[in-house]
Amino acid sequence: MAQRRHDPEQRIPPPGFGRVGTRVLELAENVVYAGIALLLVLAALALLVLAGRTAWSLTGDLSQAPMVELLDVLLLVFIVVELLFAVRTTVEKRELVAEPFLVIGVIASIKEIVVLSVEAAGVVGEGAGFRDRITEIAVLGVLVLLLGATSWLLRRKEREPDEGEGGEQGPARERDAEARA
Repeated sequence: MAQRRHDPEQRIPPPGFGRVGTRVLELAENVVYAGIALLLVLAALALLVLAGRTAWSLTGDLSQAPMVELLDVLLLVFIVVELLFAVRTTVEKRELVAEPFLVIGVIASIKEIVVLSVEAAGVVGEGAGFRDRITEIAVLGVLVLLLGATSWLLRRKEREPDEGEGGEQGPARERDAEARA
């Protein structure tokens, strides 16, 4: 009777508890992600209703305050929808993808810059209050630049070939290439 050699490519399932435990955790993870997605959808819908009410109030009051409030709520809806996209991407790829969260950070920072700019315009020449808002705007501007640079570097890294890909392919790379074909 011939002995079977150990094949490192053969997947050996984890012991009994590991298999069941992994499936239970995977199910729990899916339930949690579904709950997060549902709450984000409900939050987006509630914010849209609030935006509609704010837009309706503009018919009687065309002042700056309701306009800023409407813009603030709409940008918040946009952030919630982007969070929903980030959750969906995480579930689909089964890994945490950084780029959607970086985009959310940029949008949230820009939202605060817009709101603070309007507030700063209302307190021009009032000393510390104006200075504080301008400092916050500057810090948020730097944050937008850093998040944008990080996103750009991340995209650039994703487009680069894998290390060692330009040279001779080893047995593991050949197997991977054959498996994809």
